[in-house]
Amino acid sequence: MKSFVRILVVLVILAGFGYTLYHLYEKSQEPPVVFETSQPFRTDIIKKTVATGTIAPKKEVAIKPRVSGIIEKVYVEEGDMVKSGDPIAKVKIVPDMVSLNNAKNRVQMAEISVQNAKQNFDRQKPLLDQGVIAMAEFQPIETSLLNAQQELLAAQNNLQLIEEGALKNEGSTSNTIIRSTANGMILEVPLKEGNSVIESNTFNEGTTIASIADMGEMIFEGKVDESEVGKIKEGMDLLITIGALEGHTFNAELEHISPKGAVENGAVQFKIKAAVQLKKDVFIRSGYSANADIVLERKDSVLAIPEALLIFGDHPDSIFVEVETHPQVFEKRPVQLGLSDGIKVEVVSGIDETDNLKKPL
Repeated sequence: MKSFVRILVVLVILAGFGYTLYHLYEKSQEPPVVFETSQPFRTDIIKKTVATGTIAPKKEVAIKPRVSGIIEKVYVEEGDMVKSGDPIAKVKIVPDMVSLNNAKNRVQMAEISVQNAKQNFDRQKPLLDQGVIAMAEFQPIETSLLNAQQELLAAQNNLQLIEEGALKNEGSTSNTIIRSTANGMILEVPLKEGNSVIESNTFNEGTTIASIADMGEMIFEGKVDESEVGKIKEGMDLLITIGALEGHTFNAELEHISPKGAVENGAVQFKIKAAVQLKKDVFIRSGYSANADIVLERKDSVLAIPEALLIFGDHPDSIFVEVETHPQVFEKRPVQLGLSDGIKVEVVSGIDETDNLKKPL
């Protein structure tokens, strides 16, 4: 009985040892690697570049005063629609003291001249009536009086213009009322009542009281890198996406490419402008950030594969794919490529639509 038990224990131990060895052997055997395959396909390939920029009105006008002074009243607010000639603001004249003093002195001198000419006229007129002097002798005296009176009127008008900015008795339009010079929407009113303004003249562009723009004509203003500016031309179609307007895209036409570039962050950038086609139910505000997709090259219905399937050799022109010749048996085959959009690439020759290509793990 004891020998039977011993034999049984030995058999159990041997069986356990054998099972352990078998299990370890099974685990040491790696499963065979099975590669997935894909076939070439027909698709449209579009190579494009993206330009970043902003949306702005095509026509924007800065309203500036024709006189210097202080803003007395502002008649509009941002967002108001105005027409040409509508009042924007009223300016209270603050005359220059030197000019004002010179104008007053001119009036006084003109009054003295008129008084002197009038006295001379009054002395000579009776003599003319009595026939003592001839009309030829009296005529210069009369002309002198008329010239003095005209000079006085001019001096008084000049003083009134300096003090008030307009000629009330002449019915002239007052320069103190700043009016719109275009139709459109008020984009910005940077000044408030009480702010000082400077007139626009030869030496100064003047203070901007308001900005007016036609919001019915908007353009995209962006920049394109020098490596791609040679591939674009005026008249190209653009697709505009605006970050603030999700779900909306706008078509645009490239209108202008700057002939001169500017260096930004070590790269030369060229400005571009494109006319945006607006939608009736979407209002675009000036200053929106936007991106423009510019189609550089396009091919329709060409044989293509994902770029991830390509194998590059030592030579730049040595490009291969792995084609399945038998189940899970692959061979390298050279291919000639065409247009690429960075994700898929056109295959000109080397494979056809029936070939199975090895996918990378």
